[in-house]
Amino acid sequence: MSGKIMAFIIVFLTAVFGATLWWFQTQAYYEPVAADAPAAQIRLTSFQGVVEPLLTEGFEGIDAGTSPLRFRACFTTPVSLPTLTESFEPYETAAPLIAPGWFTCFDAAAIGAALEDGSALAFLGEANTPYGIDRIVAITGDGRGYAWPQINPCGEAAFAGDPLPVNCPPAPERN
Repeated sequence: MSGKIMAFIIVFLTAVFGATLWWFQTQAYYEPVAADAPAAQIRLTSFQGVVEPLLTEGFEGIDAGTSPLRFRACFTTPVSLPTLTESFEPYETAAPLIAPGWFTCFDAAAIGAALEDGSALAFLGEANTPYGIDRIVAITGDGRGYAWPQINPCGEAAFAGDPLPVNCPPAPERN
């Protein structure tokens, strides 16, 4: 077999592998979350530690059963930022995770910039759902909202096999 044919085969297989990998990372497994599904219920944690539902409209969401980190949601809420800041626990280390490009309502870079400049505030949705993963909810001044999962310090330690920080609940047993 000549070198040109071998080079073509290698390039072709690499392109097929790359396209397949891209498809599995950005398209496969994601499913829309129905507005009436339990995952579509956006909740916030109050200063008293009580998880309460947030009034939302226009929910759009995606999720995948392959990872607890694949959930993304966009919505609007009529609840004002001053009301939210008086009632619910802020989340200081919020860092939006990138969504697939086809889920256009969720722009992680724009949400992150809004969090940095203060035009959006992040709140703890629910802690440890599942263990080590917090649901984060960010709300802008005009009522646009976004939700995503984020690994918390307990999860970082547990997943790395390190000792858990003092304030962490016990990690579940691994099978």
